[in-house]
Amino acid sequence: MIFLSGQIAIDPRINQIVHLDDVAKQTEQVMSNLQAVLTEAGATWENVVKTTIFLKDMNDFTQVNEVYSQYFKPETAPARATVEVSRLPKDVLVEIECIAVL
Repeated sequence: MIFLSGQIAIDPRINQIVHLDDVAKQTEQVMSNLQAVLTEAGATWENVVKTTIFLKDMNDFTQVNEVYSQYFKPETAPARATVEVSRLPKDVLVEIECIAVL
């Protein structure tokens, strides 16, 4: 099992938060960061069995889900929990963590 810590919209090339006011673009960066960690561990999205999404505003769920759902096949999508929180690291709009099984 691989437990991936929550990822936020940090662009590793510049080590800074990107897309401060765009939850969809932040989600794209988060998913890219998760994919990099999965790849390094020898896993793919198909190995992911559980995700947790933390949102600053639950009203952003639809936008986040549009991006998130592009990474998983509907028939094999992992279990998911989504929660609204009062604050996230570096004041980002979204954070996602996951668990994968090899």
